[in-house]
Amino acid sequence: MAGTLVVFHAHPDDEAILTAGTMARAAAEGHRVVLVVATRGDHGEVADGVLAPGETLADRRVAETRRAAEILGVARVEYLGYSDSGMEGEPLNDAAGSFWSADVDEAAARLARILREEAADTLTIYDERGGYGHPDHVQVHRVGVRAAELAGTARVYEATVDREHVRDLIRATRDELALEPPPDDMPDPETFDVGVDADRITTTVDVRAFAEQKRAAMAAHASQIPSDSFFLAAPPDLFAHSFGTEWFIRRGAPPSLRETWLFGP
Repeated sequence: MAGTLVVFHAHPDDEAILTAGTMARAAAEGHRVVLVVATRGDHGEVADGVLAPGETLADRRVAETRRAAEILGVARVEYLGYSDSGMEGEPLNDAAGSFWSADVDEAAARLARILREEAADTLTIYDERGGYGHPDHVQVHRVGVRAAELAGTARVYEATVDREHVRDLIRATRDELALEPPPDDMPDPETFDVGVDADRITTTVDVRAFAEQKRAAMAAHASQIPSDSFFLAAPPDLFAHSFGTEWFIRRGAPPSLRETWLFGP
């Protein structure tokens, strides 16, 4: 039976990297997919010459998100209306209107309204560290947990990555492509500290069949993921191997749970 999946992310392009395959698969299987983004990514980095005269980064990122959503089959895109909080330790963290400085209950009420409107069956957020400690990502976890409580959304999944698995993939990709020196945006596998240990992951989703859509969704965010980036440098088969799995922790589930999809018993 079809249901509704709400995916909650911090910034435009986060959805393409972390959950695009799951979103595309859910849409292909007849589920309604709703993307909620806390900010418009207005304080992200952008290379010179990318923006048109008079165009703001927020405007560009909203347009890119709209295009990515179309590629993935997303039925609705909403923004909570907060400003990008910048990286950890920056003055922007505590600026008025930033997502990090927002009252959790107030922000959760905004998300809960959407969850109720959609009668959401499943919500995805981030793990408690937001993957790597970015203030807005940590806030997605806090706000998402509270919103699910307010709306009565029982199935909540924390999007994350299998840290050691990704380290191995980075090494393999570097060797396969003979990248010397590696691209500036390619993580160092020896210091890579995103995600969690494998034993915490309850849900491993195979999205290799949707790798082409995932790659296209990433490419749609050209202001943040240029065509020569590490994410897009791999040939299609290597991309599918590297980005063909998405990981989640199902909140409230026993540590022993192992499942392969967000919809089911």
